[in-house]
Amino acid sequence: MKKDFYEILGISKNADAAEIKKAYRKSALKYHPDKNPGDKEAEENFKLAAEAYEVLSDPQKKAKYDQYGHQAFDGSGGFGGGHGGMNMDDIFSQFGDIFGGGFGGFGGGGGGPRRAKGSNLRIKVKLTLEEIANGVEKKVKVKRKVQAKGVTYKTCTTCNGQGQVMRVTNTILGRMQSASTCPTCGGSGQILDKKPSEADAQGMVQEDETVSIKIPAGVVDGMQLKVANKGNDAPGNSIPGDLIVAIEEIEHEFLKREGENVHFDLYISFPEAVLGASKDIEAINGKVRIKLEEGIQSGKILRLKGKGIPSLNGYGSGDLLVHVNVWTPKTLNKEQKQFFENALTDEHFAPSPEKSEKSFFEKVKDMFS
Repeated sequence: MKKDFYEILGISKNADAAEIKKAYRKSALKYHPDKNPGDKEAEENFKLAAEAYEVLSDPQKKAKYDQYGHQAFDGSGGFGGGHGGMNMDDIFSQFGDIFGGGFGGFGGGGGGPRRAKGSNLRIKVKLTLEEIANGVEKKVKVKRKVQAKGVTYKTCTTCNGQGQVMRVTNTILGRMQSASTCPTCGGSGQILDKKPSEADAQGMVQEDETVSIKIPAGVVDGMQLKVANKGNDAPGNSIPGDLIVAIEEIEHEFLKREGENVHFDLYISFPEAVLGASKDIEAINGKVRIKLEEGIQSGKILRLKGKGIPSLNGYGSGDLLVHVNVWTPKTLNKEQKQFFENALTDEHFAPSPEKSEKSFFEKVKDMFS
């Protein structure tokens, strides 16, 4: 079971951005590979801290994590902030500024080239309510930029492969030396040497690739999942970007989703309400038969436990709420009309709600509680 991100950084859920950053810097410096050479446990803790900071430092990701936990990003298909898709170069390229001047890249002490990361790709996947309830594997075709065959690179002549250029500035305090990313190679220490004619100026070509995406049960409309390393490549010895998958829920014809619960409007005739009946109703995975008691009232809500949407965190499923609506006929023949006219004075047809019968507002309150 994955460790809680707040526990990893040693902070509370109420920690602000400054506290999160401070806690991550403290943890990162403690477990930094330069301070713990060859220590696999320290390296693992270093990655876990980076994973936690990647999520908690982003307000949107933090909100999703607070609501859904690790499942908001992980899923069963390698989504999200899992450090399995984040290596040391990822960490230093994204959060290197947090370490300050004391440490640099993995085993590098601050200097040296950095591996570039390719740009992310974004797609939208439409899911039916059935697919959301059961989880699904989708195969999608994406156009990715990849390094062309036959491309070669050579050491950047501007920085001599260091990825940084040094500048000396004369100040009133004396000569000051500073380092900045090489403008020629972008910090990679390499520049393009040879490329085939079909490649672009960076030695890249576009290729179609079919990507398999395992989407866990319980996702919600608008949620974004991440498939690591399935975005665009970058030139040289780079790290591929990620494929960002946005979820779009297709509206169901009969069922309406509300979080993990699902609602269904059941219309019955007046005779069915009086005499009771068995009805087949629409559920997520096919029809379900329910029994209506004699004298059932319009507005009654029947709750079918566990027939809703599974929790994204794996804590059970929501319910199917069946809203009973008694249909009043709009046209009657002479005999039918006479029957109801006679019933106007019949005590059996006079409204007589029991104390146990809840009002409309109480039912609404129960439904949203």
